[in-house]
Amino acid sequence: MQLKQRINAFVSLGKFLKQITSENNKFEAETVFRKAEAESGWFTLENIKFSLNSWGEALSEENLQQWVSNYKIEETEPKTIAIIMAGNIPLVGFHDFLSVLISGNKVLAKLSSNDKTLLPFIAEHLISIEPKFKGYIEFTEGRLKDFDAVIATGSNNTSRYFDYYFGKYPNIIRKNRNSIAVLAGNETEEDLTKLADDIFRYFGLGCRNVSKIYIPEDYDFEPFFKAMYSWKDIIHNHKYINNYDYNKAVYLMDSFPLLDNEFMLLKEDSGFSSPISVVFYEKYTSLERLEVELKIQSEKIQCTVSKTGLQNEVAFGKAQNPELWDYADGVDTVEFLLKLT
Repeated sequence: MQLKQRINAFVSLGKFLKQITSENNKFEAETVFRKAEAESGWFTLENIKFSLNSWGEALSEENLQQWVSNYKIEETEPKTIAIIMAGNIPLVGFHDFLSVLISGNKVLAKLSSNDKTLLPFIAEHLISIEPKFKGYIEFTEGRLKDFDAVIATGSNNTSRYFDYYFGKYPNIIRKNRNSIAVLAGNETEEDLTKLADDIFRYFGLGCRNVSKIYIPEDYDFEPFFKAMYSWKDIIHNHKYINNYDYNKAVYLMDSFPLLDNEFMLLKEDSGFSSPISVVFYEKYTSLERLEVELKIQSEKIQCTVSKTGLQNEVAFGKAQNPELWDYADGVDTVEFLLKLT
């Protein structure tokens, strides 16, 4: 199968994903969506459709051509790549799935129990578009075997197990990362409303969700809280409100000062990984000093949302819509795959 065939197949897949998430669609995929929703209380129908549509938008011919043009992808004997996928947000492992296949290799995927419906459904349709993919995609619930390299995504704890079991293979092993926003205090209402999307989409469970904001010492929170109000209905999700109530109670019992708008908590904290319903904040004295500090902490940060001119900053509202060439942890997956011998 030639690279052009693979690109064409994923372009057609992108069109399909946009079709089945359109408001007028009465497609049988609704059954699949409901099954995926039942697997995880965090996978709401809205978030499932958002993820599918985002990938549909990403899989345009222009995007795919621009992405692969950065590499010399030759037709060689395919390698089998074991992918151990996380399950924190819908289709969190799709980029690895795409990278392996677009580079001409085979996928051996171990799915999370929280997200074991959507990707097989998509793979089935991809095979119907391009039947030659049939021998390139395998899902397994058993022990991984007969593979050439590993891509594994998990927590700091699980990464130790991945290192132990897969350290002898070429690998990409991902740990915990969180995303941040750096505010200057001159953001528009539109900027902050888009930031609310970066914070609340997927209930804040993704590594690209903003879990911490950096603010000037004299920052006025009123415009920030006003913009966050666009996500006020998130409190009606029973899992979310349980986390909100629990975290609020714990912090109050420990006498931590909080800012509270009745559906999110702001806590001053030097950490990066805030609990669900909580956003940490930290004050800075100068952007120059902050940039130095962020470089030191770079291994903990997935992306930085800002418009202050920081290196590699992401625009407000774009954290959950990465480009195909925006790699998790800054590790170029395709380059890794092409270097396998």
